[in-house]
Amino acid sequence: MLIKRLIFIFLIISLASCDSKKKAVATKKHPRKHTTHTRTKPTDRTTEPTYNHTETLESTSRTTVYTATVEEYIDVFSPIAQRQMRNYGIPASIILSQGILESGAGKGELVRKANNHFGIKCHTGWTGERAYHDDDERGECFRKYKYPELSYQDHSEFLTTRSRYAFLFDLDKDDYRGWAKGLRNAGYATDRRYPEKLISLIEKYELYKYDAAVLGTNPARVKQVAEQTYRVSKGDTLYSISKRYNVSVDAIKRKNGLKDNNIQIGQILYLN
Repeated sequence: MLIKRLIFIFLIISLASCDSKKKAVATKKHPRKHTTHTRTKPTDRTTEPTYNHTETLESTSRTTVYTATVEEYIDVFSPIAQRQMRNYGIPASIILSQGILESGAGKGELVRKANNHFGIKCHTGWTGERAYHDDDERGECFRKYKYPELSYQDHSEFLTTRSRYAFLFDLDKDDYRGWAKGLRNAGYATDRRYPEKLISLIEKYELYKYDAAVLGTNPARVKQVAEQTYRVSKGDTLYSISKRYNVSVDAIKRKNGLKDNNIQIGQILYLN
């Protein structure tokens, strides 16, 4: 009996020993193989669209637009402006710059209301449709057109049928500076900086190229050299200024859109 018990204990010890060895084998760690990881390059991110510079246009309703909007306006309306230049003799650069400025590059409220690209008010004798809009005063009457092209046509007729603008047609067809100043002097706009704004648009967007295309001249010729200016002082007359700078009185009047010889102290005159 004692012998059987000893044999039983021996078997239990043997089995326990074998089991512990198996666990040891099972848990034995294999040496980790060295793996070279290839670092993947980050995918190129799509560049965020950069917004164009903005342009704040003093239209009949102050309008801020992107430069791209102005360029799109030019693409659409430059052929119409050139056609008006051929038919009426108004520089395409002036037509386009006025259209851009007055209409907010086609985004102004008056354009949306009435297709009016030039801020032309009803005036006496207007029998077409009307739209009312706040400008110098509240609820002023403006001309309304069915299509934008009709606004361009009416603008040309407006300038060619009113005697106060007649002197402009004595200027060279590519003298956009003279036209810009003359429009202000003739009363087209009340803004004293109106000529500067038109000239700035023409030169920034090279609108003089459309004049050159109609006239068959080299656009480079139309680029203006630095303006020679003179500020009127007490005792000055157009005659005395003309003698001082060797420029005729008529040339000074044409260049500055003057209808007579009256000048004012502090007034800036363009001479060349």
